[in-house]
Amino acid sequence: MRNAANSRTHTVSQLARMSGVSVRTLHHYDQIGLLKPAVVGENGYRHYGREELLRLQQILLHREFGMALCDIRTLLDRADFDRLDALREQRRRVDAEAERYRRLALTIDRAIAEMEGRTDMAEEQIYAGFDPKKQADYEAWIIDKYGEAARPHIERGRRTVAAMSGEERAAYMAEVEELEADFGRAMGDGLAAEDARLDPLLARHHAWLARSWASPPAAAAYAGLADLYLSHPDFVARYEAIRPGLANWLATAIRAYAGRALA
Repeated sequence: MRNAANSRTHTVSQLARMSGVSVRTLHHYDQIGLLKPAVVGENGYRHYGREELLRLQQILLHREFGMALCDIRTLLDRADFDRLDALREQRRRVDAEAERYRRLALTIDRAIAEMEGRTDMAEEQIYAGFDPKKQADYEAWIIDKYGEAARPHIERGRRTVAAMSGEERAAYMAEVEELEADFGRAMGDGLAAEDARLDPLLARHHAWLARSWASPPAAAAYAGLADLYLSHPDFVARYEAIRPGLANWLATAIRAYAGRALA
């Protein structure tokens, strides 16, 4: 049975259905040398074997951890790359993140219990599960890239979020997650990033940002957000996980809206 599974091949459409990666993205991976098919038939159809399926698994796992495609290709093509070692390290990282999310879930439960008047949350429990180092890294990265002019916005955002109750903070983050899902659906529906029909959705996104900025982002500042989304691997990974290609699509949409509605 195992030998039969190892010898089976899949068309690009079958691999797309199996993995959740679009046919368009698989074609792109082929073009950039990240994931080549095992065989290309005389009719031009791509066929992927067991080795390609496992390579795609590694691509997706590394994307989950925010690695850029060019870096993934370099890593996987190294002569000393060991898939078993990589899987063990990825399992360790997932376990660590799962533990952090477990602690975050407890923090949220305690905040809800306090809001409902069932118990009081100890001060040392208020921030359990948050990753202050990652947040500090983001802030340092933004200031390094955009200069000291970015610091007031960062500090304003920090104060705004700190002043929120647990319930308000959860609603604030749920709002942006809903926006991101809506962007993914709009892209999936075939709307071009420059389409003015996206304006109501982008206006909501702009308003969401304005809640934590010292003032609503002007055209240049909002357009600059597109550069941030494309420059930092964590943002790219976040949007690509929603829909492949969404990072570039959203950056283009933001720039177009800034020029069209905010200029």
